[in-house]
Amino acid sequence: MRIGEISEKSGIPSETIRYYEKIGLLPAPERQDNGYRAYQQAHLERLLFIKRCRSLDMAQDEIRELIQLADHPDADCSEVDALLVRHLNHVRERLQELSNLEATLERLQSACSQGRTVAECGILEGLTSEVGNPESTDTDNHVPGTHGHGHN
Repeated sequence: MRIGEISEKSGIPSETIRYYEKIGLLPAPERQDNGYRAYQQAHLERLLFIKRCRSLDMAQDEIRELIQLADHPDADCSEVDALLVRHLNHVRERLQELSNLEATLERLQSACSQGRTVAECGILEGLTSEVGNPESTDTDNHVPGTHGHGHN
């Protein structure tokens, strides 16, 4: 398969597939005489595995660790379980952070009342005072990694 075909079959953009190769999540395919990459069924299966892991919001390092563990099918699966426990704990922490973020946004929204000008806006006032207050205890109200800047 060429990159366009495996991209279509996996639903993963070609640029992302090349990125996965570059960072070692996907083994480099053989090259044909004309220089084109020649992907095999195993590449497609690996891409689909990565895609499922990413849909569970697993980080690249977690996916890499799972791939390494999967390469030893006769090994004890306790390490796989331990990785999942760590990831689940991370998800629970992020849920708490999102809850804190929601509460902060609700407080800001309640600071606004009808009929006021932007200059008198309670939301902007709250944002200014929180940003300008280095002693604010509400520093953990943003969930890192939720705005996406990487590859799928």
